[in-house]
Amino acid sequence: FFSCFAASPCLGVRRRAAAAMGRRPFKCYRYQKNKPYPKSRFNRGVPDPKIRIYDAGKKKYPVDIFPFAAHMVSVEKEQLSSEALEAARVACNKYMVKNAGKEAFHLRIRVHPWHVLRINKMLSCAGADRLQTGMRGAFGKTYGTVARVEIGQILLSVRARDVHKPQVLESLRRAKYKFPGRQRLCVSNNWGFTKLPRERYEALQAEGRLVKDGVNVKVLAPKGPLDSRTLSKLPLSMLGD
Repeated sequence: FFSCFAASPCLGVRRRAAAAMGRRPFKCYRYQKNKPYPKSRFNRGVPDPKIRIYDAGKKKYPVDIFPFAAHMVSVEKEQLSSEALEAARVACNKYMVKNAGKEAFHLRIRVHPWHVLRINKMLSCAGADRLQTGMRGAFGKTYGTVARVEIGQILLSVRARDVHKPQVLESLRRAKYKFPGRQRLCVSNNWGFTKLPRERYEALQAEGRLVKDGVNVKVLAPKGPLDSRTLSKLPLSMLGD
């Protein structure tokens, strides 16, 4: 009478296997060997990435406050997990806050983990051969997210004042240990996060041709038609009838 209500032995084996399974080592997902697989209406049930904050420090400070910038550049074509990106952000941010001050830098994560990993779970316990189907239906379930990076791609960027150059390079050096593969630290010749070299930036600033645009700048053309915003600032005597 009670045998029909007893729990199935197959169900118990499946539950024990799910409870004992840990996360795979990242060497299984380090290289880019599949097509890009982003989250979409066809790919649902994707777990949220571990990293949720991509800018740390004083991200709203204008462009002229932080002239120095340094970057961490990837030297390998690989994949970086969202967990590794979060660990690198925490390590870099913690060192800068402790040694330079929380108002002395702006850290930006330059890659985003949009590629979705899959896992085809296999049971490895007693009686598992009666439950699993081998390579039948082997398209796995979503497992996590990674960022696909290329050789020469910037991973992290930090802008600060010139006096904090040693602290910036040390914080990026510590963040390197959170990633697989090889990275290089590069000191930028540009002003902050802009695309202008320092000499060019200072020359344009002396000419009054720079307009602040958050952490970047816009360069005013020396000639050409005036836009509506510039015309609105001119006195009426210059506009004529």
